[in-house]
Amino acid sequence: MNRRLTCLILSILFLTLGCQQNKKGTTADKEAAKPQKTAPSPKKQEEKPKVFTAADISIKKELLYTKYTLEDSYPYKDTTRGFQWDKIKERLAFVENFQQTPSLYGVLQNYQNEKGEAPTIQDYKRDSYKRVSDSFNVERYQAAPLYDLNTAKAVRYGRDGWLVRLQGPDSLARIPIEGISFEGKYTVPKKYLRMVSDTVKFKIINVVDVTNQNICTLEKVGNEWLVRSMNPVTSGRHKPPHAQETPTGLFVVQEHKSKMFYYEDGTKTYGGFAPYATRFTAGAYIHGVPVNNPNGSIIEYSESLGTTPKSHMCVRNASSHAQFVYKRSKDFASLVIVID
Repeated sequence: MNRRLTCLILSILFLTLGCQQNKKGTTADKEAAKPQKTAPSPKKQEEKPKVFTAADISIKKELLYTKYTLEDSYPYKDTTRGFQWDKIKERLAFVENFQQTPSLYGVLQNYQNEKGEAPTIQDYKRDSYKRVSDSFNVERYQAAPLYDLNTAKAVRYGRDGWLVRLQGPDSLARIPIEGISFEGKYTVPKKYLRMVSDTVKFKIINVVDVTNQNICTLEKVGNEWLVRSMNPVTSGRHKPPHAQETPTGLFVVQEHKSKMFYYEDGTKTYGGFAPYATRFTAGAYIHGVPVNNPNGSIIEYSESLGTTPKSHMCVRNASSHAQFVYKRSKDFASLVIVID
């Protein structure tokens, strides 16, 4: 009897210990099944925009205008001329880079001093045309005054057609700007500034080469810049007191005139007109062959195209090519880049 009781007691103890062990195991399993806390992952750093170089620019020829087309390199008299594609790629990379940052753009404007003559800066000089100019060789005539941020004094001039980025509210009498077509930060009176939407994308660019006397038009499609035309031109020449060089730099297309009438030098008498004129700075237009008769008919081509500078700041083209540029270049949404 005692032996049976002993066995029974041992059996009960064995079962009790087994149940406790199973309960402990179940608790451990539950703990293991719980999701484990992990250290928070570091915030993803914002990726900086890619800085484009000339090597990143893809240019492909898909001409839409095929008259008078020049080759990449072509003979001229006893030398060779051509398209400076490396320099053009550098300018296109610059355009790609400044457009990566959404901005409210502005265009400096003072065509024929219609916004008022800019004040005379302290350290001005007179150029070969006897006009007031700054140390950057920008004339006061048709320019916007740029003021120093600290002294609030007019210190230089901004060319009509230059592109800027607004750095402050447009409600101020003088608006803070940062140059895109030029370097530096200044303020400019609001009346000299034309606002451009921050949604604009400059995808149509006309590149004028005043050294080689040619022009190419480009269009951004996808990730490529497509060459739409390659033509001869005649740019402005230095001949005081009337004819002036076509200034180099980056300009915004501002105005279109189907016929741009011009005066005879030194008079207020119309001497003729230039067809399909696209204005980009001051009195400089991309236009067709001049017609020295206000009532004359359009002339398609001139043998002087692609030779030496002969114009009054403007860029002469075959008239049908000027029309091509005229139709594709939109006001305040297209660029003209003049290189040397």
